[in-house]
Amino acid sequence: MAFVKDLWTKTVRHPDGRTEKVKTRRYGVGKRWLAVWLDPDGKEVSAAFERKADAEKKASSMETDVSRGDYIDPKAGKALFADFAARWLDSRIVDPSTKIRYEYIYRLYVAPTFDRRQVKSILPSHIQAWISNLNERYGPSTIETSFLVLQGVLELAVADEAIKKNPARSPVVQVPKRTGEELIAWSDERVHAVIHAHPDLFRLVPLIAASCGLRQGELFGLALEDVDFDEQVIRVRRQIKKLGADHVYALPKNDRERVVPLPLWAAEAIQRHVKAHSPLVCSLPWEKPNGKLRTHNLLFRWTDDKFVRARGYSELVWKPALVLANVIPAAEKDARARKRFTTSRREGLHQLRHYYASVMLAGGVSIKELAEYLGHADPGFTLRVYAQ
Repeated sequence: MAFVKDLWTKTVRHPDGRTEKVKTRRYGVGKRWLAVWLDPDGKEVSAAFERKADAEKKASSMETDVSRGDYIDPKAGKALFADFAARWLDSRIVDPSTKIRYEYIYRLYVAPTFDRRQVKSILPSHIQAWISNLNERYGPSTIETSFLVLQGVLELAVADEAIKKNPARSPVVQVPKRTGEELIAWSDERVHAVIHAHPDLFRLVPLIAASCGLRQGELFGLALEDVDFDEQVIRVRRQIKKLGADHVYALPKNDRERVVPLPLWAAEAIQRHVKAHSPLVCSLPWEKPNGKLRTHNLLFRWTDDKFVRARGYSELVWKPALVLANVIPAAEKDARARKRFTTSRREGLHQLRHYYASVMLAGGVSIKELAEYLGHADPGFTLRVYAQ
């Protein structure tokens, strides 16, 4: 049963039966009124107030929350956001690369604003101000992922009964929507120019990207045993994925293997490549750095006879080829005398995947078939992106 106690006075009973209110040793010190209630476990909990009306209101509301099953321990809300964030990040059952991205996003974009705050003190207005600040400096993808992390941490605080409601789910909190960019497929002439601008060792990379639609990691993880020359197909079974400082073999995006058609001229190009550059026997762990080693005969190797890293290929092969093909200007040196290329998402290797999609659609392939060839989990996504 909830009640209110006066901390400044107490009632004493004299031997003759008379009662009298007398001052306590705390008289005039601190808050006078103490709201007292029992939590769901029967433990006595209290909070002090200056006004009796406030104490009565608190005691009554806590008693009501207990009876309804809505009780939140007042001390729980004092826990720091950082404490819940650590637990949320540790508990994610996601792909290792996704977990690494969550940790990176949290450290750079969420923690600076919310780390030292008590979860109960975070209001929708604080979250909206944070989103507005991010929107001035970063793109939609960064904002969306940052908000996903923030919302997830606060949802854990709700589940653990530290707060009643998730302020990130308030209707006043609005995340900027992505503005759809029109996809403009490269011309045949540009694609051919970029392919021929590649050195012989790497020329097959853009050729397979343009003729089979593989993603970058899938290209670098492509092995000779994945190519079926008789059936004229490529079986996309893995990718090479970077996890922090490590690289691993992993299933393609969306955890889906797939089979894509292999044009005859592309098959012949693979055979010529293999004769000139023998496959690289490469062993990497599966899915995680301490995973079981798997060995494959990779079609592509770096100049030091190691597997191809995405960043190295982009900076040392792809972008110089774009310069030779007159797609981007030559690199300029920055203040530290380092070469810097001027590129955007429209000049990435992924453009050859878009080119592949446009060629397939022009050839009469259905959206459903194209989604399967591209490895999209949802044909609706393929429709939204390419049916323009």
